[in-house]
Amino acid sequence: MNNTVLSGRHAVLALALAAAALPAMAKPPSDAQLIASAERAAPAAVSKDATIITISADGKMRTLREGHNGFTCMPDSPATPGPDPMCMDKNAFAWAGAWMGHKTPAAGKVGFMYMLEGGTDASNTDPYAKKPDAGNHWIKTGAHVMIVGADQSFYDMYPKNADPDTKTPYVMWAGTPYQHLMVPVK
Repeated sequence: MNNTVLSGRHAVLALALAAAALPAMAKPPSDAQLIASAERAAPAAVSKDATIITISADGKMRTLREGHNGFTCMPDSPATPGPDPMCMDKNAFAWAGAWMGHKTPAAGKVGFMYMLEGGTDASNTDPYAKKPDAGNHWIKTGAHVMIVGADQSFYDMYPKNADPDTKTPYVMWAGTPYQHLMVPVK
């Protein structure tokens, strides 16, 4: 297994929350349970050949299984209220790392991410909000896919409401470097 320390902040907020919660858990999930959780993020045709990673309480990324299709999947975070495993291509993984590192994502690197188990509730307007408040437009998301890193003209074709209809495609975090298209699938 490969141990690598992530530079900057965790690749995804859910993983940061999971790392904080792991010491409090009585018995951490087994590698087999983590892999099964991560595989539920995407269609089996994608997840069966994807790299599976997890983040430990000390912020180290650990590879649970090497893949060979260019996708990386991560298990559900036990610290979040709902299921939120995710599976992303190389560009989406880099985009997520930029977001968590408060850096501007690379231009011209369109990425694709699956979250077929749904996503933990989040602010639709503030990429760094940690809990709901009166001004950050907290939303609930079900099973969806995301397109990240596209040109502005792509996002201009979709609604950017602060309080979107989450049953139709919409832009999350509009007007920020981290805007992305949310596409519900169920």
